[in-house]
Amino acid sequence: MEKSLAHVFLKLGFLSFGGPAAHIAMMRSEVVDRRAWLSEKEFMDLLGATNLIPGPNSTELAIFIGHKLAGWRGLIISGVCFILPAFLIVLAVAALYSHFGTVPDTNAILKGMRPVVVGVVFLALWKLGQTIYNTGMVSIITLVLSSVLIFYGINELAVIFGAGLFMGLYRTKFHQKLSLSFELFMFFFKVGSVLFGSGYVLLGFLQKDLVEKSKLLTESQLLDAITIGQVTPGPVFTTASFIGYLIDGFSGSIFSTLGIFVPSFIFVALVTPFLTRLRASEFFSHALDGVNAASLGLMIVVLIKLSMASFINPLTAALGLISITLLLVFKRLNSAYLIISGGALGYFFL
Repeated sequence: MEKSLAHVFLKLGFLSFGGPAAHIAMMRSEVVDRRAWLSEKEFMDLLGATNLIPGPNSTELAIFIGHKLAGWRGLIISGVCFILPAFLIVLAVAALYSHFGTVPDTNAILKGMRPVVVGVVFLALWKLGQTIYNTGMVSIITLVLSSVLIFYGINELAVIFGAGLFMGLYRTKFHQKLSLSFELFMFFFKVGSVLFGSGYVLLGFLQKDLVEKSKLLTESQLLDAITIGQVTPGPVFTTASFIGYLIDGFSGSIFSTLGIFVPSFIFVALVTPFLTRLRASEFFSHALDGVNAASLGLMIVVLIKLSMASFINPLTAALGLISITLLLVFKRLNSAYLIISGGALGYFFL
């Protein structure tokens, strides 16, 4: 099982373009549809648990799956194998960026990829929704949550968890003079410990601390770093790897990557022993159904926003519809190939 986990999550690390929602959809395709390692219910429980702890959702989901299937060794293997390809790719791009001072124009590629990602996420939501809607009132919670989030701008942290529970972590200050790499580690460790949800909300933290306060990055460098995190496969949080390299070279890249991802391993390790017992409790079993519904609601909001940003002309709309059709008809079709094909079409025609 450990070798199979390593193979699956290395492949996902190299091919999972499109951000957290796409990562989750592709993981579900691999472990539920293609290999039947988990049931839909088990997968939804693990996905729901990732929304109860800080850190990058898709990375934590990989770690949860690894522990569920192969214990503590699986936890390490799946997490490291999912992160490593993205880190290596971002590290190489950061080195090129430092040498040439710019990054390739990825707009056309992204225009082709995004509609396909919409199709991939839609199919995952369609299948996961069948599990959620079987729980009756939970379907109403999902719809209400999605409507509130998209129309009234309610912060997702307030919906998933109380925003004030982790405020104490913000009060800690470090007065001792530290090396730059270790300062980067501590900064990204703090971010990884308190940031809920996906890599898309990372931008606010980086803008305030690294651009405005410490002035370690320029606005242009930050935008380039976010772009690299989105256009490369694997976790979007490897944006930290790119930033660490720009600020303090290879050492900074290593420490920044460790800082932002180590909390995910810790939180998953702490929460995992309680998941089975919580599901066995009648109250917490229903509560977890509600969390699962909220998690699906957040993915629905991401899908809506991604659709509005992706379907910019008839060609991109056609790409999305064709992707959904292919994924519905060909059950075992690897969505990674569709996303890469979308990027290629975008490069040549958009």
